[in-house]
Amino acid sequence: MKIFRGYQHPELARRCALTIGNFDGVHRGHQAMLALLKSEARHRGVPSCAVTFEPHPRDYFAAFSRRPELAPARIATLRDKLGELDRCDIDQCVILPFNARLAAKPPEAFIQEVLLDGLGARYVLVGDDFRFGARRAGDYAMLDASGQALGFDVARMNSYEVGNSRVSSSAVREALSQGDMARTAALLGRHYSISGHVVHGRKLGRELGFRTLNLRFSHWKPAASGIFAVLVHGLDAQPLTGVANLGIRPSIDPDDVNGGRVLLETHCLHWPASLAGQEAYGKIIHVELLHKLHDELKYDSLDSLKAGIARDCDDARAFFAAMHSETTRQTTRDRI
Repeated sequence: MKIFRGYQHPELARRCALTIGNFDGVHRGHQAMLALLKSEARHRGVPSCAVTFEPHPRDYFAAFSRRPELAPARIATLRDKLGELDRCDIDQCVILPFNARLAAKPPEAFIQEVLLDGLGARYVLVGDDFRFGARRAGDYAMLDASGQALGFDVARMNSYEVGNSRVSSSAVREALSQGDMARTAALLGRHYSISGHVVHGRKLGRELGFRTLNLRFSHWKPAASGIFAVLVHGLDAQPLTGVANLGIRPSIDPDDVNGGRVLLETHCLHWPASLAGQEAYGKIIHVELLHKLHDELKYDSLDSLKAGIARDCDDARAFFAAMHSETTRQTTRDRI
């Protein structure tokens, strides 16, 4: 997948079939829409294109109004969103910077300047609740009428449901906020995960006897937080079991090397022999959050923190033992 920031790049393929959205999480509803987009693009002999925004429009308006509580919790980092769009086999992704200029653009100007002049849209697929343009004045009816007048096709996809419930980014955020990782996986069609480069931390984990792999979560308000049993990919031939803390680490000094930013700190229950010294720093790893153990806790001393981490490791081992036992039983039933 080719990635473009803005639509002024000469390498950008115009005359495309496109869809527009925030795609936070790239859940099963998004996946169904992207599959339909690919099919329509093939029929027309044009590339498929996903148009998204950074920051999230609601992030922009929350900052503009100085009301951070209005910003939505972020499911995925931009890296992970682009990775999932790539796995959906989209040809190109255009990231539009959501700023004052774009926020003030009337829907008619968005159609002409962005969709037609900028992207050369021949087919536009949107969701059933799609709104666009300044003050969200544009809707599907306006887009469809413009398509008929200006010569591009417009289609609308109805909501995607799982278990009689609409799949949406809001539903994924709710499941994550409740620590319901099974429900989250059902909505996403995969385990919830975070990826990124391993960065340096305070090295406190080594002092406590629980060395960690640190990933920065680039948004200040993650949809999930707490302590999780996880699988770590990218360090060994097989995924490594571990326990991870996603959040602001309330027991640690906020003025540490990561400046109080949100981190995913992962301790592997068994470290491969190849991970000696600092060999993990700079590597890109992929961490699947399988089961939430509990919310973040504030410990009153390093000794109590160390004891708490030890309990979390024991609980994570118990989770993986139970998961292995269930997998073994299922395999036995399948053989029978």
